[in-house]
Amino acid sequence: MSIQLCPGHREPMRLVPAATLITGVGLEGDKHAVAVSDRQVLLADKEALDAVGVEPGTIKENLTVEGLNVMELPVGSRLHLGASAVLEITKICEPCFRMDEIRDGLKQELEGRRGMVSRVVQGGSIHVGDPITIEEAEPLAS
Repeated sequence: MSIQLCPGHREPMRLVPAATLITGVGLEGDKHAVAVSDRQVLLADKEALDAVGVEPGTIKENLTVEGLNVMELPVGSRLHLGASAVLEITKICEPCFRMDEIRDGLKQELEGRRGMVSRVVQGGSIHVGDPITIEEAEPLAS
């Protein structure tokens, strides 16, 4: 896992070796870290980034994971990171027009693979290389 922070709207993502997740807010120091945001933490997988030829952090994701297809995670799945942090997948992150600002045509290339948005259920420190454990969402009763 690599960790990227977005310090500001037009500023490049900043790769960091560790970060703190704040319950109900996001990554400390990230511009999207506000309680009202529906994009507290964006996860992408390295394999999807490799497929479109971009480096981690390029598409403004906060966490880049390897060996886990984040697009296959059902909404409601919980990811346990490191010793105590927990994220809950809330929705698919659809690529926006800003992706074409990075590279013409990137928005279309990222359709169905930009990543998943999550909220911080339990905060804690995370570090590059921390294990990630998946807790599948419980199906809703009908």
